[in-house]
Amino acid sequence: MLAQRCHMNLVIILRFIIHFHKIMYFISLVAENLTLSVGDHEDLLYCLKGWNLAQSMFKSSDEHWALFSKSVLDRTRLSLANKAEAYHQLLQPSAEYLGTLLAVDQGAVDIFTEEIIRAGSAASLSSLLNRLDPILRNSANLGSWQIISPVEAVGYVVVVDQLLSVQNKSNSRPTILVAKSVKGEEEIPDGAVAVLTPDMPDVLSHVSVRARNSKVCFATCFDLNILADIRKQEGKLLCLKPTSADVVYSEMKDNELVTSADSNEASSASSLSLERKQFSGRYAIASEEFTDELVGAKSRNIAHLKGKVPSWVNIPTSVALPFGTFEAVLSDKSNQDIWVAVAEKLLVLKRKLYEGDFSLLGEIRNIVLDLAAPPQLIKELKEKMQSSGMPWPGDEGAERWEQAWMAIKKVWASKWNERAYFSTRKVKLDHDCLCMAVLVQEIVNADYAFVIHTTNPSSGDSSEIYAEVVKGLGETLVGAYPGRALSFICKKNDLKSPQFVLSDLGYPSKPIGLFIRRSIIFRSDSNGEDLEGYAGAGLYDSVPMDEEDKVVLDYSSDALIVDGDFRHSILSNIGVAANAIEELYGSPQDIERVVKDGKIYVVQTRPQM
Repeated sequence: MLAQRCHMNLVIILRFIIHFHKIMYFISLVAENLTLSVGDHEDLLYCLKGWNLAQSMFKSSDEHWALFSKSVLDRTRLSLANKAEAYHQLLQPSAEYLGTLLAVDQGAVDIFTEEIIRAGSAASLSSLLNRLDPILRNSANLGSWQIISPVEAVGYVVVVDQLLSVQNKSNSRPTILVAKSVKGEEEIPDGAVAVLTPDMPDVLSHVSVRARNSKVCFATCFDLNILADIRKQEGKLLCLKPTSADVVYSEMKDNELVTSADSNEASSASSLSLERKQFSGRYAIASEEFTDELVGAKSRNIAHLKGKVPSWVNIPTSVALPFGTFEAVLSDKSNQDIWVAVAEKLLVLKRKLYEGDFSLLGEIRNIVLDLAAPPQLIKELKEKMQSSGMPWPGDEGAERWEQAWMAIKKVWASKWNERAYFSTRKVKLDHDCLCMAVLVQEIVNADYAFVIHTTNPSSGDSSEIYAEVVKGLGETLVGAYPGRALSFICKKNDLKSPQFVLSDLGYPSKPIGLFIRRSIIFRSDSNGEDLEGYAGAGLYDSVPMDEEDKVVLDYSSDALIVDGDFRHSILSNIGVAANAIEELYGSPQDIERVVKDGKIYVVQTRPQM
């Protein structure tokens, strides 16, 4: 009997290997065919290289082969979606035009581009990916869900295409949003108690942080059948109960809804307030002068780290334009005409925003960009930057200073971002009292960027450090860039030799990395961020002086992917440094840092929300 069972298990294993090899072979073959048959195929080429590496990992029995293969599959799907969108933009307008002239049936016109795509190798590749996906998910023990914010929720199901399209909507009853697209920078709309999506925003993206802080259930569903079943429940009242890797849902009756739930949270939100900050008379200050009356927590936290973290953890030099600088510039004699225009616009804004005319926010932002820099501001900022050892943009010419000045104004203008305005309105913060300091730092042209939470945000486990990593600058992680970051968990009781939990280690699928020349970044640092009970981080913009270069990434040759010793060394150091910062502050931390030539730089830390 035992021999028979062993024989049966061996047969199952052999069938799986043969089946997997066949699918992988055909995927590589079709991907190669597609790469050779389309223009602008750099991303597809790196997907093909990824599939070749995945096959090598499988043959060598690498324990991470399924996780890596899944990341390549996700990236390939993303590449196919981008190609489909490009074809649609190229072909569909002509189809609509000719279809109208030739009186072609509208149904045929509507699916014209779709049928063109179906006739090519992209459709075949998509079918193969759908066949392989459940095999990889099962092999990697990934399950059908990724839980981003594990909160039980009860609400009525509403299906939408994009979370972005409803972020300013106020729902009169508790709502479970099933959104086809969630990018990562949206605001959770008022009244939403849950967001379910097939999209894969990073766990540490801005929208994920805000969901957890607002006690909103947020989860990615990888099983399209489950998601389709939830969509069929539109209009019905559902109860969601997330576990560590699953969401159990069940229908409820209307009379079971407790209307007073969240009353405590609403009371907490309504108690939030902003203290209007006054101009100190100084346009620029060094890090030694940072106080809570002059700058926000972002600036103060980074200054506090100097000399208190391990010597191998580098802290970038910082100066700041303190609170009230924008208002002082606005009222300066060089901007009198603009001041009148802005004051008038603000009055119109306050009247019409309540009527739903949010287009005025964009007009305000544009007016801010017309401000001229007072000579005293230029003089003081130059002195502080040079005395701190930072390069002064004006030394490279007047045009370079104008680039820096425009970046500063864009930070100020972000006070009137749609997502920021909607967020402050939702929690009843006085938008007029919001003041914006600007933290000025030299950019480290990173090889890798990390965002770290020293308490695992998905499980609430304080014994685990959770981190996500991207190549290049961190904006691809916290912003709305498609694909997933590399993610890992590190146990605090074994920091020097961490054991990374394989089921929670995800390889990256982001196709784009951002890289930049030696430059300066101007970071938003408002008094509306890091308030207790309110995640304001990410609502306002941080703007580099120079535009980043977008580079299509090749993970098949990246040391963090292919060199286990290098990966272990970098991730171990990240865990040690993160734990040291948490111990310094005495509370869980949300940390941003970068790696350049093996050196670690902490660029930001704040209390974990």
